[in-house]
Amino acid sequence: MTVSGALALTTPAPAGAEDIQPAVVVNGTFSSPTVPSGQTWVTSVDGWTGGGIGSATRAAHPRGFQAAHLSSTDSTTPLSTRVRGVGAGATVTLSWDDSPDSCVAQGVAKRRYTVTVAGAANTAGDFATNDPIGKANWFLGRTYSFTAAEDTPRITFTFLDTVQPSCQPLITNVAAKQTAPPLTAQQGGASSDPCSGDAKDNAQCKDLAADKEKIEKCPATDRNCLAGVAGEGKTEKDGIAKETQAVDDFGKVPRDQNPNDAASQLCALPNALTSDVKPGDAVVPPSDWWFC
Repeated sequence: MTVSGALALTTPAPAGAEDIQPAVVVNGTFSSPTVPSGQTWVTSVDGWTGGGIGSATRAAHPRGFQAAHLSSTDSTTPLSTRVRGVGAGATVTLSWDDSPDSCVAQGVAKRRYTVTVAGAANTAGDFATNDPIGKANWFLGRTYSFTAAEDTPRITFTFLDTVQPSCQPLITNVAAKQTAPPLTAQQGGASSDPCSGDAKDNAQCKDLAADKEKIEKCPATDRNCLAGVAGEGKTEKDGIAKETQAVDDFGKVPRDQNPNDAASQLCALPNALTSDVKPGDAVVPPSDWWFC
């Protein structure tokens, strides 16, 4: 995969459809925490390890995002996070924007960094920002594709330059899409046969094998032959007859009852509760409340 205007050696996208299913990069626009008014930086990034956040003013991104600066080259904690909602075997396309920080002097070489993820087949992606010009110079839409070697794979951005190492490049608008791995079909063979291996000598398996051999010898149109092997289904027929009789008996149960008789059985409780209520105690007499 070639990214115009930058050094970019990334893992080629796996064969198949473009990654379009959602995946989650927490705090991908580095909006949390918000850099307080009057400050340029904060030194922590919610949902990430390493790096820090530059204010929207310092980042000067065309969409107004805050941006994370990569960790310095001597840091033991590079800027990294995990991509959520991704399972092992999925193909993932990561995207983001980058810029040399405005503190880098004009004429200094492009700021180099790598993107890495676990997995022997996932070679590191090598990138370089646009030319430093003493102010923001954003490249929009870097991409890096990989196959997840684990669930929730960790992505890591590592700054490489030793010239003006305190002016680390900025990234923001980090997002990811994926293609989930195909479902693995259950493998057939002896392992899926309950009568394979030593189990074939079980009494039940021997009976099944004998019946199978007899059925294979019966013509498909010979009901007597098949009944001789499979039986007449007496147990099943008896069960169906019992169920039929139960349904018939249920339908014969009388279910008609006088509604007034049913209502009168419900009046004992409300009558007990209102028996001590005098005519002057209620605007509407209890006898007018309902049936009772």
